[in-house]
Amino acid sequence: MLDGRSARPRDAVHGGAQLSLSAELQSEVSWVAQSLPLNILYEDEELLVIDKPAGLVVHPGAGNHHGTLVNALLSHRPALESVPRGGIVHRLDKETSGLLVVAGTLNAHRSLVAQLQKKDVQREYFAIVRGVPSGGGRIETAIGRHPRQRTRMAVVPNSGKPAVTHYRIAQRFAQYTALSVQLETGRTHQIRVHMAHRGYPLLGDPVYGGRLQLPRACSERLAETLRGFRRQALHARRLSFIHPGSGDLCSFESPLADDLQGLLQVLAEENPSDSGQSLGLL
Repeated sequence: MLDGRSARPRDAVHGGAQLSLSAELQSEVSWVAQSLPLNILYEDEELLVIDKPAGLVVHPGAGNHHGTLVNALLSHRPALESVPRGGIVHRLDKETSGLLVVAGTLNAHRSLVAQLQKKDVQREYFAIVRGVPSGGGRIETAIGRHPRQRTRMAVVPNSGKPAVTHYRIAQRFAQYTALSVQLETGRTHQIRVHMAHRGYPLLGDPVYGGRLQLPRACSERLAETLRGFRRQALHARRLSFIHPGSGDLCSFESPLADDLQGLLQVLAEENPSDSGQSLGLL
């Protein structure tokens, strides 16, 4: 509008004239909204914090065009179609459970992406690995596409992107270990790739851990539990970041999923460590 009336692109504008523009946000996604259950831990105008169950794909892709977290988010909040990737700023693998933050506005999306790039978003995971590390550690190796199996990631020092993972012992068992894991970076499959590279693949991970290996002298109860656990034992447990609107520190925690709780109980009873168990990090 030019001085309160409709104007054409070629109309001359003089000093003191008042221009007004009514802009409409362009849709950033073409995905379909679907009414699906969501476990929302927190929500305001700027963001949502979701507790994702194992088995739920985060956003549509090859072979998963419907039934994803983004499809559910678009139904819950249609305005997310104007936010890049439907508000997703970081992902969890399909079979990883736990916390992720979703941007509700363009401002929040910019802020959260910048925090992730500056490593200001704190993410702590719970994992159960095969094997018994002597202590915690730091893994710093580049991660990229596997040179031959393109659906997998791998440690590729010369062509991968920098990746840093920290881990601590949370609970020891005879042949397995529960870990508290923190990410400095967020590469695809980072924890799964790094722990397998260190020689301690995640329990239940067929991609990076290979076929199930039952421990020697394994009880029938433990064998049945291990065979029935059909996902990588990984849970995004804690998440903290600066709120894009208020500037406050936001921290969230998700209890371990029921299948992980059950697995821990069986390991403690059927695969106990001689050196003691919990180190107070669970």
